[in-house]
Formats: sequence, structure tokens, C-alpha cells
Amino acid sequence: MQVKDIKPGMNNITITVRVVSVGKPRKVSTKYGEASVAQAVVEDETGSITLNLWRDQVNLVKPGDVIRIENAYAKEFRGKVELSLGRNGRIVVLKREEKEAEETVFEEEGEELEE
Repeated sequence: MQVKDIKPGMNNITITVRVVSVGKPRKVSTKYGEASVAQAVVEDETGSITLNLWRDQVNLVKPGDVIRIENAYAKEFRGKVELSLGRNGRIVVLKREEKEAEETVFEEEGEELEE
């Protein structure tokens, strides 16, 4: 499936996308108690869509990550289609941007020069 194929009311969506941005988490009251929620923008070659991140999911993804979203559903909110995860939904990080690794390599090179 691709982003352009997602329509409100769809269920059991599995899609692989790249995380463009992750918004600042905010606290909301739910029927299950207080929860933290953030919105991420994810994209593939066909377009972009908002992904709602709840609780532990908020810290799971970072911009640049390639993720697979499993068992999501789509709904329309304020005129835009959004993805949310169902009870059995999950996010799998397939590829993390290598920024941390580059910094590590730079430090190692610096140490070599000092020797």
C-alpha cells in the first residue's frame, strides 16, 4: 500500500514510510487516564500523511527513520486523513538515520590523530 491509496475508514493498514518530522508531545486526558500524544509526518514517494503517536510510540521514531506501520487505521480529522494504530498495531523501525554513527567515526578519527 502507498500513502496515496489511504482513505478514511480503512483498517488493517500496513505501510512502509519515512519519518519527515515529529511534533512536540502534549498531554491529553483520555478515558484511560492522562496520555502523551504527538503527531509525526510520514511520507513515501506518493505523498505524506500524519501519524498519531501515543504514549511509548512518541519516543520510538525520529526524523529520517524508515518505519513499517502495521495494523493502522485511517480517519478524517479537520478535513485531513490521519493514521492511528489499532490495539494490535505496531511500529517497526527498519532503518535509522546514521547521524550518530557519523559522529562516532569523527571522534575515532580525532583520537587517531592525537596518537
